[in-house]
Amino acid sequence: MAHVLDNPVWNALISGNKGLSEGVDGVKYFASDVSPFVGFETLAPQCFGLLHDLMPTQRLLGVVSPAALAIPGQWQVVQQMQVLQMVQEAATADAVAEEARLIPLGQEHVPAMLALTKRTNPGPFASNTIAFGHYAGIFDGNELVAMAGQRLHPEPYAEISAVCTHPDYLGRGYARQLLQYQARRIRAEAGIPFLHVKADNTGAIKLYESLGFRTRKEMSFYIIRKAPNATQPEGQ
Repeated sequence: MAHVLDNPVWNALISGNKGLSEGVDGVKYFASDVSPFVGFETLAPQCFGLLHDLMPTQRLLGVVSPAALAIPGQWQVVQQMQVLQMVQEAATADAVAEEARLIPLGQEHVPAMLALTKRTNPGPFASNTIAFGHYAGIFDGNELVAMAGQRLHPEPYAEISAVCTHPDYLGRGYARQLLQYQARRIRAEAGIPFLHVKADNTGAIKLYESLGFRTRKEMSFYIIRKAPNATQPEGQ
């Protein structure tokens, strides 16, 4: 039986993120202002064909796969990247240094969250990504300088996401503090923390390993959109 994290988006959209799920049988996705990720029950060509019928031309979509994919020709691959899927199988004994006050982030903080993610590029973050919930941040005065939250929730796993720190505030341990907070919160809710990180982001990987995260599998991420003038293949 396949591991739930081999198909994390689909399994999130039919379990922990079900309340944010749109789509039809076999193909589920988030609203465009929440997340670009789409989940397939199976990564079959006919599912890509069904998605083609459902999506507007210019929408960018994210597909996650445990192996390299041959993306059907009616789609254009905008970007492909290799990421490590890391799981914290057990809580660490790492001491928590409460160096800064963590503030729960709400709708009133969305402009600051968008500004921070635009500057730091931790991954897709849109005007309603906050709907995933559990975001917390660190402020310097009125400026949001670091944050992290939750994204995919393929039960019992919960993904820590949008971990980012303003460049002027690096080296203060904010990312570690936010990661520890999120991992503790997930475990308190009987979940298992996991995350995704670019395979070449050695600094972040080292930090995650120091907090007890271990690489479970290398995954392929694809950003796709409808190919210009593409037609639906026969039989799909």
